Amino acid sequence: MLSGIFHPKNGKPNEERPVADQVTQPVTSSPKLLGHLLDANKAWAKQKQAENPGLFETLAQGQAPEIMYIGCSDSRVPPTEIVGLGPGDMFVHRNIANTFTTSDLNLLSVLQYAVEALKVKHIVVCGHYNCGGVHAALSDQQLGLLDNWLQPIKDFYMEHRRRVEAVKDPKEKVDLMCELNVLRTVRGVCHTNIVRNAWKKGQDLTVHAWVYRLSDGQIRDLKMDVSSSEQVDPTFEQVLSSRIKPAYVDEHKA
Repeated sequence: MLSGIFHPKNGKPNEERPVADQVTQPVTSSPKLLGHLLDANKAWAKQKQAENPGLFETLAQGQAPEIMYIGCSDSRVPPTEIVGLGPGDMFVHRNIANTFTTSDLNLLSVLQYAVEALKVKHIVVCGHYNCGGVHAALSDQQLGLLDNWLQPIKDFYMEHRRRVEAVKDPKEKVDLMCELNVLRTVRGVCHTNIVRNAWKKGQDLTVHAWVYRLSDGQIRDLKMDVSSSEQVDPTFEQVLSSRIKPAYVDEHKA
């Protein structure tokens, strides 16, 4: 039952997909999976070294990414790949439904290191449409431990339930909540002392809200870009209002 909620079926089964090259060919059903992964790693490392001699020697000396990425754990949304970046370019944190809570010491620890040690200039919160975690949060089913994890999304939905329910199409409703959940996480990140203190010190730091579309691989910029404490709530309210206006469904399909 859980898998039915968490993994909405998209596309074709593995056996119907075109055969990819040696490195990227899906072999998740093969008993030789681990061996394939190790072979693929060797091929990948060789290719990277040929494309950029000295890459790994440079990376071994340290990292200096300008971007922190907060996204969903979904296997269909590989963070660096969807934006064309490589090793060392982006500091990544992922969890189910790209959510934020003030009690999540994992995310907060990653955030603190990114902001205070790495001095990243951008924090990108990137959700994705048709998110299984958001599907689960909107369902009435009991999912065990996941119920606690998804509760902030449930609460946010209840806070805006009347306007969300104005969207009658079930898929559009879930996709709207996927967007709203990104906005909620951006606001939460911006309200942390970690980010607020960075701004107070004059650190160059902007937090952004994006959503990835599984059906075509495109990212949608939700236009919530925050670079100071004073901007957080006004920008959140402005963008939130734009996403839950009555014309949402037609605009989303455009």
